[in-house]
Amino acid sequence: MAVTITSLVLFLIGLVLGGGGIWLAVLGGSWYYVIAGLVFLITGWLLLMRRSTSLWFYALFVLATLCWAVWEIGFDWWQLGPRGGVIVLIALWLLTPWARRGLRGPDARAPLILAVLASLAVAGYSMTADPKDIGGTLGTDKVTTAANLGGDMPAGEWHFYGRTPFGQRYSPLDQITPDNVAKLQPAWTYRTGDVKGPDDIGETTYQVTPLKIGDALFICTPHNFAIAIDAATGKEKWRYDPKIKLDPNRQHQTCRGVSYYADAKIAAGQPCAQRVYLPTSDARLIALDAANGQVCPSFAEGGTLNLMANMPYPKSGYYYSTSAPLIVGGKIIVGGAVNDNYSTEEPSGVIRAFEVDSGALLWNWDSGNPDVTTPLPAGQTYTHNSPNMWSTASADEKLGLLYLPLGNQTPDQLGMGRSANVEKFSSSITALDLNTGQLRWVRQTVHHDLWDMDVPAQPTLVDITTQGGVVPALVGPTKQGDLYVLDRRTGEPIIPVKEVAAPGGAIEGDHASPTQPASDLSFNPKPLTGADMWGITIFDQLACRIELKKLRYEGRYTPPSLQGSLIYPGNFGVFNWGGVAVDPVRQVMFGMPTYLAFTSKLIPRADVPPPGDNTKGSEQGLNRNEGAPYAVAMGPFLSPLGIPCQAPPWGYVAGVDLKTGNIAYKHRNGTVYDMTPLPLPLKVGVPGIGGPMITGGGVAFLGAAVDDYLRAYDLATGRQLWQARLPAGGQSTPMTYTVADGRQFVVIVAGGHGSVGTKPGDYVMAYALPK
Repeated sequence: MAVTITSLVLFLIGLVLGGGGIWLAVLGGSWYYVIAGLVFLITGWLLLMRRSTSLWFYALFVLATLCWAVWEIGFDWWQLGPRGGVIVLIALWLLTPWARRGLRGPDARAPLILAVLASLAVAGYSMTADPKDIGGTLGTDKVTTAANLGGDMPAGEWHFYGRTPFGQRYSPLDQITPDNVAKLQPAWTYRTGDVKGPDDIGETTYQVTPLKIGDALFICTPHNFAIAIDAATGKEKWRYDPKIKLDPNRQHQTCRGVSYYADAKIAAGQPCAQRVYLPTSDARLIALDAANGQVCPSFAEGGTLNLMANMPYPKSGYYYSTSAPLIVGGKIIVGGAVNDNYSTEEPSGVIRAFEVDSGALLWNWDSGNPDVTTPLPAGQTYTHNSPNMWSTASADEKLGLLYLPLGNQTPDQLGMGRSANVEKFSSSITALDLNTGQLRWVRQTVHHDLWDMDVPAQPTLVDITTQGGVVPALVGPTKQGDLYVLDRRTGEPIIPVKEVAAPGGAIEGDHASPTQPASDLSFNPKPLTGADMWGITIFDQLACRIELKKLRYEGRYTPPSLQGSLIYPGNFGVFNWGGVAVDPVRQVMFGMPTYLAFTSKLIPRADVPPPGDNTKGSEQGLNRNEGAPYAVAMGPFLSPLGIPCQAPPWGYVAGVDLKTGNIAYKHRNGTVYDMTPLPLPLKVGVPGIGGPMITGGGVAFLGAAVDDYLRAYDLATGRQLWQARLPAGGQSTPMTYTVADGRQFVVIVAGGHGSVGTKPGDYVMAYALPK
């Protein structure tokens, strides 16, 4: 009976692999699966006939598969496993007495045993090798003893989202070092009480980086509570509730940070001498007294600034501020998130500068009308759908320049009818005069963007020592993986940028740019092939190979299509809003490149179903693009089992020498501990969203990965030195500070991320060395 059942199972496997293999071969893919299907059918028939040659035949197939797998992908355990796992398990079963009972002919166990041992030997060796790893070392010597950190504040404080207006995410604190970081232990835990509810939109996320001023930390929460916490004890000092209402139209329910300002015109200790500015998801900016959380009534209208003023199409939930405004030179610089791919009638992406005390509008720069920056009069509106800044700006006050990471015009995947100004500023790093808002320079990172390749992160400013002297530079990470290292005075490249050929063939009425810019410093991945398709087993790997061949894919910048296109890197980004951290003393960079392919399929308007009654905002699935001729269906490129179709690693940590542009190291980051039913700490290299932080002690800190850990790394080598289990997803950016007794603390918010599915929570976690 066991032999008969085994034969039937082999027949079934043969039919599945053979049928799928024929489909793949017809599409132009590998013929291996056709051959494998035939082998299983023949082995099943020989076994049913009780012939011992079935084992000989299958042994040859195991060895042939081993050779094919090594030829196709090398000694990469994570790719060898799906190719050979089921095949070797069946071989082991065929060696059991039950499967061999009644077989006629010579004993055929020896060749099958040898084939299995060879497979196990290759598997064992591949577990000790990592062909995707780049091992190296960053220089640890101080390049300068007088680094420009971009702001004048005590070393133990953190006054801006990126610590200073330079956005370096670097602290000069050096109490924590590679030698003692393993001794870090929890210091305190605070819970905000603001958790994702059943009526919240999917992307309700906790991404805040706290500020530290004096003895207090200042945070916001997903539903825009502003809270002050004692920095030493984690005890709440005050909280403010702006009483926002839920809105299913919003794509994002989050707050990445508040902004701080000390008013030198008000005596210390007087009301609102120090202020915290809270952006809200219903498009308000509220000024609060940092001492007690009371509203500062002298700002704007009773303490609240209406960010919907002069907006075209002021629909509820379509415009809001998710990121911390930048306060510099007495001005509050405010951008905003505009819902992607909802409609052709959406608010403007205008950037506005408000007077920090009164809230009066000083200038406005609208990328759809960039030459007119004088405040727009009442009754007029900004340009609708113009490219926006949903992240945070950076600034060099000495140069008088403001640096904007700009997004794309929505609908992202449709380029018909874009104006010349939109074509110029979409997906660019743009510099404005800080005092007037007038354009100074623009560096576009994608031409005619059809892929939602917004510049996602705050540009990082750092002075770099070159052969020609010290150059004031800007480091701009992008979703497509390029890092733009520019002279921040002019926008000219320090590390070369060239134009490269790009795929054509956009839909009728649209076009694709024949070339695209590419930086010589890039984490852009190699194009995907059938060999890169992955699965838990050979079956879902085959399914992914078939899906790859069904999609249009010609490498990076393959245009969206009615057929469905593979977008890689996807709009999740190699880098996203967490950006990178830069050490201005050593002039090196630490980042978290992430690799996830997405699919993009255009849907003709006549085929778009009506919206459901309970539709909530999302950037995945069907994006309706109301008013446009096409909607778009987008999402990650997943197997039938819901895991990425591309082989891991999906996430790394990496170090770059900014003086040379060399990538010194690149290591897998994160485990599947929280991705699988069983909590397995397998270091596959998982996706992440969030940002890193570097300290003067030579340690980099990063949460972000989809397993719930905060980790510390040796900045010089990228090797992990310490980790702490978080009670929820750590998709935020850590920061550090000292308290009155001199102890250095590291703090991260752990509240999860709705889109990537990490565990929600409401935690603020602090760590310090033992006293």
